[in-house]
Amino acid sequence: MDENLHSPQRRLIELRIEHADLDELIDHNPADHPVDDLTLRRLKKRRLLLRDQISQLETELDPPEPA
Repeated sequence: MDENLHSPQRRLIELRIEHADLDELIDHNPADHPVDDLTLRRLKKRRLLLRDQISQLETELDPPEPA
């Protein structure tokens, strides 16, 4: 069971959830809770990093077919 907690598939799910949370925070930022520019830039940078990690993990789990 402990192996399942650290599986690449679980990590992929966690990364996707965090990315979706950041999407919600960045793209649907309510006007009553404004985020300063520096924080917004940091959130966007984190979201890009997550997207890269997701892409890399997806490639490792399902490598492209050889030509």
